[in-house]
Amino acid sequence: MGRQALKRPAELYACVYVREFSAQALLRLRPELKERACVVMAGEAPFEEVCSLNTKGKLLGIQRGMGRVDVGGFPQVKVFSRSLKTESTAKQMLLECAGTYSPRIEDCSGDTYFLCAIDIAGTESLFGSPEALTRRLLQHIQSLGLSGQVRVSHNFHTAVCLAKSSSGHSRVVVNSGEEAAFLSPLPLDVLGLTDEHAEIFALWGIHTLGMLAALPEKELIARIGQDGRRLQQLARGEWPHLFQPVDSPFRLEERQELEFPFDSLDSLMFGVAAMLDQLILRVKARLVAISAVTVVLELDGGETYTRRIRAAQPGNDKQFWIRILHLDLQSHPPPRAVVTVALQAEPGNTSTIQLGIFSPPLPEAARLDVTLAQLQALLGEDNVGHVALQDSRTPESFRVEPFRAPSGFDTSAVLQKERTAARRLRPPEVTSVHLDQTRPDEFTFREQRFAVESAYGPWMARGEWWNEMFWDMEQWDVIARAPNDSMLCCCIAHNLLRNEWQVIALYD
Repeated sequence: MGRQALKRPAELYACVYVREFSAQALLRLRPELKERACVVMAGEAPFEEVCSLNTKGKLLGIQRGMGRVDVGGFPQVKVFSRSLKTESTAKQMLLECAGTYSPRIEDCSGDTYFLCAIDIAGTESLFGSPEALTRRLLQHIQSLGLSGQVRVSHNFHTAVCLAKSSSGHSRVVVNSGEEAAFLSPLPLDVLGLTDEHAEIFALWGIHTLGMLAALPEKELIARIGQDGRRLQQLARGEWPHLFQPVDSPFRLEERQELEFPFDSLDSLMFGVAAMLDQLILRVKARLVAISAVTVVLELDGGETYTRRIRAAQPGNDKQFWIRILHLDLQSHPPPRAVVTVALQAEPGNTSTIQLGIFSPPLPEAARLDVTLAQLQALLGEDNVGHVALQDSRTPESFRVEPFRAPSGFDTSAVLQKERTAARRLRPPEVTSVHLDQTRPDEFTFREQRFAVESAYGPWMARGEWWNEMFWDMEQWDVIARAPNDSMLCCCIAHNLLRNEWQVIALYD
């Protein structure tokens, strides 16, 4: 029996087209302006021209290329300046969206529109039929605050032309062999003609792809060269394509340029809330959570102000992130008015804690983060955290580190193991000690005499093992009893330089 040859799946492309991309990128985080005519101006003042506009603007009669004076005749129009950084963020987000359906993506975007092709051959077992994948992809794009068109074809250029057409067929999937019929009524501008070719075809009276496909091939090549053959095969849906995939890294970024400088923190948080909605939506699609958020504020005057907030445990609770961001910016306000807000999130895995049946429930991680943020706002960021001991015998040798919730923490071991706490006396209390040879035998503490029953030591303190220096502190842990039978567990220290005894800590 012969070995069955592996067959490569037939080519199948889904093309995503977002028209008026410059306007949509600016309006996606401003839902209150969706019902208002808006235009985007590009260029240097005073020679700015309309480069993109929404549907409401087109209905008023505004066209691309109009100057600011012409647009000024429409008082109800909202005018924006073009933001290439905002468009780059939105484009990266769309490529990331497309990458969830296939790792092979080709970016074909133009100056004012977004266009990408997705190789979806062989994805039926994951996302179902091409029609089901198209519906799911459109819903994904709409959830990002954008509107676009998706068309599917076995020919790359057919899918591109159908997606770019504003009067295309309602059918989204074109079967093999039907390309020419679907392309026939489309206008020539979907091919991206040069000005010279557009003028030639206009003089010939050629206005649709069907008319171009019906021209005699030899005569067409004789008049405009090999470009004529390429354009005619494009019009027939026969021109092949070498797919050139791009790598789309996963970056959680959102950016919004404000209409005027904001110096009110409460007003600023409204925009931050809309940006968090998008970030949470994107991390949920990847089945991860947000572990840290970096707020980058561009201030009036060109300065940049940055704050980074990390949660004790990753999470996707919007109200929690708004709360700790608000507390952090409230305790560390920007020095000047804000003109641009950018959020950069870091993904993390949500960790689960296995509790015992009889173990008490732990507090919610979100409540812990909010409490820590409130304490940091009151006491200062460097004064809140957990104590970390330093590698030294020097008394009071510790540092405060940011608190982190451990993953996989075994609470049963903590409940079963008894721990002793030492209460440090600040300042230490001077005492008098009677020695039995070199061992403490009796001492006085707070006007009461104690007899030492057990003494452990001495330990040399106030020194560092890697330095050759004099160790001038001797410590003893003692268990003592008073005449009234009360017990005291404490740590006493002998200062060798001053020959002075002190009670420095009490044990619970």
